[in-house]
Amino acid sequence: MTATTPVTSAGEPLHVETLPSLPGLSGLYARGAASSGRIAAARALPGGMGGSRQGGDGEDAGAVMLPAVAYRVSGVKTASLAPHLRDYQRLVHELALDVLPAGYLHVLAFPLATAVMVRGDFPLPLLGMVHLSNVVEQRGPVHLGDRLEVRAWSENLRPHRRGVQVDLVAEVRTDTGGAESDQPVWRGVSTYLAKGFHVPDTGEAAASSAESPQDEDRTPQGTWMPPMPTGRWALGPGTGRAYGAVSGDRNPIHMSALAAKAFGFPRAIAHGMYTASRALADVGHQRGDAFRWSVEFGKPVLLPGTVDVAVTPRDDGPGYTYAGWSARSRQKYFEGAVTPL
Repeated sequence: MTATTPVTSAGEPLHVETLPSLPGLSGLYARGAASSGRIAAARALPGGMGGSRQGGDGEDAGAVMLPAVAYRVSGVKTASLAPHLRDYQRLVHELALDVLPAGYLHVLAFPLATAVMVRGDFPLPLLGMVHLSNVVEQRGPVHLGDRLEVRAWSENLRPHRRGVQVDLVAEVRTDTGGAESDQPVWRGVSTYLAKGFHVPDTGEAAASSAESPQDEDRTPQGTWMPPMPTGRWALGPGTGRAYGAVSGDRNPIHMSALAAKAFGFPRAIAHGMYTASRALADVGHQRGDAFRWSVEFGKPVLLPGTVDVAVTPRDDGPGYTYAGWSARSRQKYFEGAVTPL
């Protein structure tokens, strides 16, 4: 497979580092804990990190930068993933087909994006990062047995009212035995918030950050009215452990109430991508083979818990919108859309 040179959304070229295989998340989290400690210690020093940039004329030469590096893994075999795929499909209520769902491809690519975040030159701490939103473009089906190339990098560091936002981009291409298309078959952009950091403010970035779904204290209580539910999920206390076993994402806040309390949560919370992937499954086959899938996360889903869900056709064109909220308090957990490409 011929690898084209990746560039950021701003057109900045990235240096490609090829890894022999997709890394394991358990080792990455250990590295992430160590790097988070180093970043915290560096910030505590006089003149420690406080601003960040990606480059440009007139910017602070002492500011930190995102690494201009993309990780790449080629020849990823999927033929042996059938049992794992079935476990995922059962968990999120996807149909048992030999097509890798968009949420499953996120699971496949997530370790490579995490590897970017635990690099020694990545300026933000992995621990404590808040997952704000995801946007996925699925441009065609990926079948069980396809050989894949996966890439990941970071970009678009920008201010947020409570810190800085950063995008982690992952792409999946299929290896057809010849020259590959410049267009990935799957592309996901995950946006995270690092609280307490700052970057030079710009009007465009500040305007975009003001609408973050995590800014719950900026939204007057009661202004969001849930639609008529089309379903209800009863999530047991082991939901986080079950998705952690399938995804490899065993962040302590999802594993047990005791661990979650150490991070300020009253109980364990569900993975955001579990809820988003289950909502995508609720949309069903109507989404087609090529679609754009977006989700914004609000309040975390405490486990055990009950989630009311609405999946409805869009009023302004083809596709569907979806939302999930607390059946008791009516607080919004997530909302998004699935639209054809």
